[in-house]
Order: sequence, then C-alpha cells, then structure tokens
Amino acid sequence: MPANTRPIPHGRWFKSSYSGANATECVEVAVTQRTVLIRDSKSPAHRPLAVPPEAWSGFLASLSQPSVRLGP
Repeated sequence: MPANTRPIPHGRWFKSSYSGANATECVEVAVTQRTVLIRDSKSPAHRPLAVPPEAWSGFLASLSQPSVRLGP
C-alpha cells in the first residue's frame, strides 16, 4: 500500500510515551482512514512507512506477548 500522498494535518502525528527525553530515538505514528503511517521523528520530510491497520494492530498485540528469541 503506498504512503498517503496527502499531508497529514498538524497534530495528527504522535509519538510513544516510551520515547523518553532522547530526541534521536523517536518514532511517530499517524492513523488515517486506510493506513497507519510510521516515520522517524529525525527525518519527518522523508516518506513514511505505510502499513494496513490490521498489521499495526498485530504489531501492537505482539508487544504484550512474552519475548520470543529470534535467531540462533
């Protein structure tokens, strides 16, 4: 799904409360009617990653699951 080409109105982007005071480690999210947009707060002019709402919901749900070791 391509990124939304319309500008997101000011104030629709938000970042995690877990981002902390370090401004270099923030991810921002904007929810539109058809997609969830994700961007690096250090580079807001770059094209955001667009994912379907179902994928975003699945990602958030996985965060509450016990850790799974990936790799050897």
